[in-house]
Amino acid sequence: MNDQPRLSIWDRSPIVRAIRGLLTWRDIRRELIILAWTATIIALLYGLENWYGRHVWNKYRHALEARGEQLDFKAFIPPPVPDDQNFAATPLIKSWFVRESSAGNKLGWAEDNYSQVQGKIGFLKTKGDGGNRHFEDLVACGMAFDAVRSGNMKSYQRFESDKLDLESRAKAAPSVLEGLKTDDAVFAELRVASQRPYSRYPIEYSLDNPWAILLPHVQNIRAACGRLQLGAFAELALGQSANALEDVKLMLHLADSVKDEPILFSYLWRLSWLQRATQPVWEGLAEHAWSDAQLQELQTRLQQYNFVADLKQALDAERAAGVLTAELVRKKGLGYFMALGSVEETVFGPAVHGEFPRNRAVKAIGLLVPHGWYYQEQLNYCRLFQVELGGTFDPAKKQVSPSRIQSNGRELERAFAGRKPFGTIFIRHQVLASMLLPGLGGVARRAATAQVTADQAAIACALERFRLANGQFPEALDALVPRFITKLPNDVIGGEPYKYRRTADGQFVLYSVGWNEKDDGGMPGKTLFDETQGDWVWQYPPRQ
Repeated sequence: MNDQPRLSIWDRSPIVRAIRGLLTWRDIRRELIILAWTATIIALLYGLENWYGRHVWNKYRHALEARGEQLDFKAFIPPPVPDDQNFAATPLIKSWFVRESSAGNKLGWAEDNYSQVQGKIGFLKTKGDGGNRHFEDLVACGMAFDAVRSGNMKSYQRFESDKLDLESRAKAAPSVLEGLKTDDAVFAELRVASQRPYSRYPIEYSLDNPWAILLPHVQNIRAACGRLQLGAFAELALGQSANALEDVKLMLHLADSVKDEPILFSYLWRLSWLQRATQPVWEGLAEHAWSDAQLQELQTRLQQYNFVADLKQALDAERAAGVLTAELVRKKGLGYFMALGSVEETVFGPAVHGEFPRNRAVKAIGLLVPHGWYYQEQLNYCRLFQVELGGTFDPAKKQVSPSRIQSNGRELERAFAGRKPFGTIFIRHQVLASMLLPGLGGVARRAATAQVTADQAAIACALERFRLANGQFPEALDALVPRFITKLPNDVIGGEPYKYRRTADGQFVLYSVGWNEKDDGGMPGKTLFDETQGDWVWQYPPRQ
């Protein structure tokens, strides 16, 4: 009889017996040492990566700051001003920032006549003549307002005409002005407020997410400028130049009311609003509707603009927002970065809502990323920012270089070469740069078009004043100095004087060489500010 004890199933298992053979104290000690060394090496690598990233970023940052560059987004936020000195501290403007429900906000324009007319006006443009300015189709606008007041407006209707002569526009103008009366109280409040010296909209400058700053006033200013512009067109057609001047001045004030906002989006809208405000100036000049005193007032205002200098402040703030974003991702985790794409598009603008994503995979990846990589993201973002924009514009000379913008764009593309798949730019620490930088070169072009518009409008005012005094336009622009203009501005493109010639019909052609940097003899491209061909021209249609 066998007296040996029976082995349990665990004792008979070859796997268990093999594991027990490995778990001798000697083996455990060896494995613990290996684990300790592995952990130590990983910690050293992380420490080295963190030190290196922090070191190179701080070195680069200190060099930028030593040159007077500002990288702290908070420093760009304008200080508050007392309400009695603040254009934006009115009941109307404050109501723009009151959110009534999750479905939207209070715009203040939804029920007026213009909102029902907007989008229903067609324009019969001469084929191939998109490079010149045209009179507003007041006849079509008057027809649309008449349909609204009579209750006969149909959702599918569009209104257009080919009657752009002064007589036809003058006949339609009273109907247009009558249709705009629903906004009289709004503009009365804005005109009174425009006498205040400062403008600070009640923006909440979130330092937890600079890309989610809400700008409800932008769409409201745009709406106001559209109505003021149309009113100025109608007033000029009726010979009411004093009223038209007040509308243009209010448009310019609304455009300038966002000047101090450290947000590129606000800067771009300001350029757009300035260009809208100069269209009534052009119509009044084309019809010789402005008096000398009115022209002087407009000219003085237009000569104050330096959108190229303002561009630097806007781009500096944009760069600081990018730097802050990388810092926030480093502090809050990779989930914060993923949350930047989770937005609710409303009329207020994008707003990150809720908590950061709880995705475990995202959090796990975030824990594995060395903090030094975020510093290197900041470094590469700033370096590539300079690659794209360095030398593209000169605030002191008020110049923009299209050729430099194009060459910098190609250089940026080379820097991003092979950026797909995503893992490549992640390892190269170019994630932030690849998201925020492409396309910024186009901002300089927008600045150039706005500056050319302001310069040409100011020169055109001086030319009209010369005509009022002498009965005709001068043979050369130099004849305007110093009586009608103290100093002639130079072309933003290239820095040479603007091109000018008097035409056989007693009119003139004033132009910039445009984005192709080539003098095309005053021939416009397919659009007013064509990017590929033609000059940027200010001229008037033949008088009828």
